[in-house]
Amino acid sequence: MAASRSTFGALLRAWRDRLSPADAGLTATAGRRAPGLRREELAQLAGLSVDYVLRLEQARAKNPSAQVVGALSRALQVSRPERDQLYRSAGLLPPQDGTVSTHVPSGIQRLAARLGDVPIGVFTADWALVWWNSMWSALHGDPSVLPTAERNLARALFGNGAARATLYSIQSERGQDAFEASIVADLKDAASRYPADGQLDRLVQELRAGSDAFADHWATQTAAAQHTTDRKTIRHPEIGDILLDCDVLIVPGADLRMVTYTTASGSSDEGKLDLLRVTGGRTATARP
Repeated sequence: MAASRSTFGALLRAWRDRLSPADAGLTATAGRRAPGLRREELAQLAGLSVDYVLRLEQARAKNPSAQVVGALSRALQVSRPERDQLYRSAGLLPPQDGTVSTHVPSGIQRLAARLGDVPIGVFTADWALVWWNSMWSALHGDPSVLPTAERNLARALFGNGAARATLYSIQSERGQDAFEASIVADLKDAASRYPADGQLDRLVQELRAGSDAFADHWATQTAAAQHTTDRKTIRHPEIGDILLDCDVLIVPGADLRMVTYTTASGSSDEGKLDLLRVTGGRTATARP
């Protein structure tokens, strides 16, 4: 086991050194000596503490969870074989075929990172948020403050936990009922394609038991449209209401959804989005 922990730490260090800050969506400062990501940058991208990443690299931390290994593999933009190697070196089984994949291909991460002016979030087939940029955090609030299991759109809409409590008000042009029905339709589709995924099954059972609205949508025999393009008004606590075009781009071969928000050029909403870009979602009067 000690040898496995040492291998895990060595892989983290080697793959951190090879990833350029630009490809990770970070700005490289002058006088930078690190060949790749700094340890604190990896911690930021993975939603972990710097001390924990240090202990993992030095083989002083034992038994990282599957969620931690998944977050690190996405932050490091590793290939699927490398991801599996990282899981095995942590003493874990790699994600199995037939379950919802949380792997985000490095090319998708680089593409999203280079569109830094656009709020982008990447979701899995069960609407779990697995990647986002700083503009997404500015628009919706920082997902890293939530437990990993709560970073899920279905839980934000229908659950009773932190995700629902922290979600900014979002109004769909198609109506809230249609928006909610489309998310349930997506989960139904995912459940039919991943019947062996225990985590997805637990999510569905939890929401069916805890939300009458979810249970009603799940029970309906009428096929709802899946969630794609929409116009949404987001009630931001500092900027106010922002009307945005929301587009859902499907990533072929990866079963991922890349959600983007844009505004019409020259509109007042474009100005609000520019303000978010500058302030990170915090105005001068915002409390710390």
